[in-house]
Amino acid sequence: MPRRLPAGKWLKTAGYWLDNTARGVRHPFYASFKVTNRCAFTCSFCNIWKMDKHDLDTETLTRILRNLGRSSVVLVSFEGGEPLLRKDIRLLLEEARRQPFYVMFTTSQRNLLKYPWAEYARFIDFLEISIDEGHENLELFDQLESMCGYGMDVTVQTVVRDEDLGAMEDKVKRSRAAGARILLMPAVELESAIHAYPPFIRFEAEVKRLKKLYPSAIITPDGYFRRVKLKRGGCQPDSLVINADGTLAYPCRPREDRAIRMDLIDLKTWLKTGEAEEARATMAACERQCGWYQYFATPAFSSLRDFPDAIRPYFRSFLGMK
Repeated sequence: MPRRLPAGKWLKTAGYWLDNTARGVRHPFYASFKVTNRCAFTCSFCNIWKMDKHDLDTETLTRILRNLGRSSVVLVSFEGGEPLLRKDIRLLLEEARRQPFYVMFTTSQRNLLKYPWAEYARFIDFLEISIDEGHENLELFDQLESMCGYGMDVTVQTVVRDEDLGAMEDKVKRSRAAGARILLMPAVELESAIHAYPPFIRFEAEVKRLKKLYPSAIITPDGYFRRVKLKRGGCQPDSLVINADGTLAYPCRPREDRAIRMDLIDLKTWLKTGEAEEARATMAACERQCGWYQYFATPAFSSLRDFPDAIRPYFRSFLGMK
């Protein structure tokens, strides 16, 4: 069950949301933190494993986490590469837990049960386990029920290619049976990776069909599909990606943009600068329909129109119900 953040954090978040509504989005609420590029997989639709494998030290990543803690961010997702490959991951999770944001942890390791999850779970609110044909780790479904027993809120994250469309329902059923939810998202287009983006209309139709059958199991919001189909303004900078080299991918990760070093410059202050404003204008003008889930789905959680559908799968969890 996710912890309760301080009331003061939510009051500030409401202020950021009102400012975004009145002046245009400039306060982010979600951050994807790539703590390493090292990975046990070489997925064809991904390019992380082709990047520099040098890890930043614990102190540098700690400064980044504290920077995020001073910002408007409400949820930070530890990602990679594979974050479990860092020997200092417990120390980083401890530091993240001290900050006023929820902690998500995303992993795809095949041997999940060998890690000390009873210990890690004390610091993690949301656990996402990547399981799909691209990772060639479908056997993780057999470990899913055990992973759901550590008290974390568990979601299966499945990357869907064209050839995987027909297998989505079985994954939904297996996730639900184990006590987990599932995120269905398309394989997006990245530089120097194979483009395996599924036919979007077919993907949307199948996800919406499955949501009618399993409404509490699938977390992919309907607002995601509408925004992808917009020519402009579909994705917004209310979410961030921090690269494994400590740079902020702003405004956009698929474009390989780089902005500030997150360990050196205060994020909240920089987002008010002309440089940041120019980057946001670039994002608003972009017509590339890459379908990157984070950028197109996150706005659903801050939209009055989309919020009820986006938050529905989480109701029981936040009420402390199984």
